[in-house]
Amino acid sequence: MLTLDPKELAIPKLHHYLLGSIGPRPIAFASTIDTSGNRNLAPFSFFNVFSANPPILIFSPSRSGRTNATKNTYDNVKSVAEVVINVVNYDMVHQMSLTSSPFDAGIDEFEKGGFTPIPSETVEPYRVKESPIQMECKVLEVKELGVNGGAGNLVICEVQRIHINEKVLDENNMVDQQKIDLVSRMGGNWYCRTNSGSMFELDKPLTTIGIGVDALPGKIRLSSELTGNDLGRLGNLQYLPSEDELTSALKNISIELSVSIAKEFLRKNEPLIAYAVLNKIL
Repeated sequence: MLTLDPKELAIPKLHHYLLGSIGPRPIAFASTIDTSGNRNLAPFSFFNVFSANPPILIFSPSRSGRTNATKNTYDNVKSVAEVVINVVNYDMVHQMSLTSSPFDAGIDEFEKGGFTPIPSETVEPYRVKESPIQMECKVLEVKELGVNGGAGNLVICEVQRIHINEKVLDENNMVDQQKIDLVSRMGGNWYCRTNSGSMFELDKPLTTIGIGVDALPGKIRLSSELTGNDLGRLGNLQYLPSEDELTSALKNISIELSVSIAKEFLRKNEPLIAYAVLNKIL
């Protein structure tokens, strides 16, 4: 295993390792204005949501690792403490990428990127019409993490309004994760598209408590044929099944039992039957 001390790495190399390791990262397409009212639009992948009550977003326009210069977005929110965070989907990803060019201060990236500015309701910066979701925010604080190249600047924002294109909503008026077609950043030039081919559902154990991998019998827990994900699925069983339950789970299986068959039941989200199979053959 390669072990690295961040203090011994050049900033560009450290930046590469960090961004190549932590992803995919959502993109904050941040719209700001300066004190003269000039518009600015720039994407940042050091971004996420950190609270629902109050609704808080944080993104970081870091200092340049090459020149130590601050971003126009950082300069703007320090003087006009407002921002619109626009969500980026696949339909606009190339336009978004274009706006990340190092344009001089005062250059309107709405125009450079071919985006349509629309007025906000509670803040001065404009929204991006092409974005499926736009969030108007007040900047509560800017937390500078350093004064050298590569240092982050945490822009802590409270959401005032959320605007959602109805085309990305489901029948319950909630955001449909397949319709929204989000994109995110990986390392280097790589992006990730969250369509049906790359997404999967996994039930979250919010109200149930699994027995845990440590509670599985040793013959199952220590099997070299089972992966960590296999064990995780089995560990989500809420209790070890009784002999009657094991017998009942196997009664309709007419094919020869094997670890492969157990894995197939795990993929079908039937861990009880998978456990019964493994308990029988291992």
